[in-house]
Amino acid sequence: MQLRGTWHDHIELYNLDGTPLDDDSASGSGSPGPGPFDNLVYIDFDGSRFALTNVHIRGREPAAKTFTGELRDNLLVFDPLGPGAFENVGVSGGPGILTFNARQLDAATGVYMEPDFIILTAPGERIRHTMLYRNGRATRTLTARGTRLLPTCDSRHALDPRGTDGPVHEAPFRSPIWQHLVDNVED
Repeated sequence: MQLRGTWHDHIELYNLDGTPLDDDSASGSGSPGPGPFDNLVYIDFDGSRFALTNVHIRGREPAAKTFTGELRDNLLVFDPLGPGAFENVGVSGGPGILTFNARQLDAATGVYMEPDFIILTAPGERIRHTMLYRNGRATRTLTARGTRLLPTCDSRHALDPRGTDGPVHEAPFRSPIWQHLVDNVED
């Protein structure tokens, strides 16, 4: 609930040795492109249903990606990320700390996994840090420094390149990158 609202994130990419990375396309990123870049982030939670939409606003071509889920047995369970994908969950690390990650390691996490570690650092401020794993190997990190623009996300922000009209959230994101795991089971 503390993350609800409209956020502005400034995002930087890094090689594993901590040197800046100016493009993560070769790293196997789920949303590849140049860095640094900026996002609007809409986070909505009503105590049961969760929706998060990232919208590129600077440094990358405008694009939006939505993730959804629901609270089940006090655990945030994301809707499927695609056929054969791992189950992604949101877990607490204590007050003001949230981690989005696979519930268990399996063949799907060997294809792609990017745990998000989100920490509220002050009122209206947060840091989100990720480690990208592709084909079972760590390839890059990402650090987003966020500032809350609004306590709600009922409408699109003026900075949204999609315009101010229309819904904040898109259809939930689904990726085909795990499809071969399902196809191999069916063979």
